[in-house]
Amino acid sequence: MFALAMRSVRQRPGRFAATLLSAFLGATIVMTFNSMQDTAGARGVDAVSKDTLSSAAGVVGSYGTLLVFFAVASTLTVNVRQRSSEIELLRCSGATPSQIRRMVVGESVVVALVGALLAVVPSLLAGRMLLDLFKDSGQVADSVDHAFGPIALYSGFATTVVAAAGAAFLAVRRATVRRTRPRGKGRRFLVVAALVLGAVSVCSTFALSGTDEMLMAPPAYGSILLSVGFGLLAPGLLKALVGRLPLTGPSGYLAVRILRVQAARLSGVLVPLTLFTGMATATLYMQAVENDAIDAAGVPKSVDAKNLETLNLVIVGIIVVFSCIMLINSLYASTTYRRKEFGQQRLAGATPGQILHMIGLESLLLTVTGVAFGAVAALAGAVPFTMVRTDGVLPDQGLGIWLTIVAVAAAATFGTSLLTARRALKDSAVQAVSLAA
Repeated sequence: MFALAMRSVRQRPGRFAATLLSAFLGATIVMTFNSMQDTAGARGVDAVSKDTLSSAAGVVGSYGTLLVFFAVASTLTVNVRQRSSEIELLRCSGATPSQIRRMVVGESVVVALVGALLAVVPSLLAGRMLLDLFKDSGQVADSVDHAFGPIALYSGFATTVVAAAGAAFLAVRRATVRRTRPRGKGRRFLVVAALVLGAVSVCSTFALSGTDEMLMAPPAYGSILLSVGFGLLAPGLLKALVGRLPLTGPSGYLAVRILRVQAARLSGVLVPLTLFTGMATATLYMQAVENDAIDAAGVPKSVDAKNLETLNLVIVGIIVVFSCIMLINSLYASTTYRRKEFGQQRLAGATPGQILHMIGLESLLLTVTGVAFGAVAALAGAVPFTMVRTDGVLPDQGLGIWLTIVAVAAAATFGTSLLTARRALKDSAVQAVSLAA
């Protein structure tokens, strides 16, 4: 089966492009920040510089590891779902579920290794740039030289390969195991766990003082957990509410029907969309509140405050990159997979314009749902932080930050969906149905 996996990767590399991109970016981020651990462990590094470098590696490394798994899992789940016919054919040809799992996991490990290898040189260059950033802000001494050693390499390769293997195993297991128990129990458990833990984390903010160095951590983690919980909960709520929306005409009817029938598919879109909106909004507003509080106190920023600001901005950047990758991969793959559906709709009398209108309505509903839940998760974190750090309730920065985040989310959702659908509609209806059959 490993030989079959290698041949599959060589013959159809385009199938694994999204997974390769996720593995490459994930390994780059993990190795870049863990190279700070190699740098901190070198000789002659002072205590302040060592603390800054170790904090950056620890905090961002943990976020990066989690997001690598989510990004790779997202792309592999869509990939395996699209290969359902191929997997069924292999089973009919005599392949056992364990053999199919070994083949898919082998493919994923090979792609992950290639992505990690390609990421070594960019990680080395990015690590040097990151160290220069710390030096320019006075957080690290100018005498410290960048080191790229075993910690960076081991963490990058291990994280990427383990994430790819684990995500592939879970994805193909769903496609090969015949379920005898009702679906949805695992999802309900994850939703409840994420929402409860997120609420507890957010409420724990009030147990800290306004000058506590760790004040931003509980609301930030709470926003992440609430975003994940809301993202998993959103498809079911959208399915229940979408039938009551005043959408008329052929495009509106198709959009409502498809969103209700394919609610499970929406989690691959709504989770990264909600996570991006919630975490980016909460972190940027909390950092803005922190900056205003420091300015109002009339004292210069300490090294710890500079470290926190740098880490927050970098974390938001990582979340933006990975969430957009997950969102774009899911939308691209799912829209491409609907080529046959589009062909059938055209054979039934729908025009290309009506189908694009339908996709636009779907994108609008998904964007509004993801942004709304993300805003709730962000407020749940930003409001307690603002109340404890200042005398106010809401941040004073206005809607500018939130509107910018919404614009990015909408551009990614509409742009990917409409461009992919437009490309799928270039084939004739008969050709689209015959090729996808």
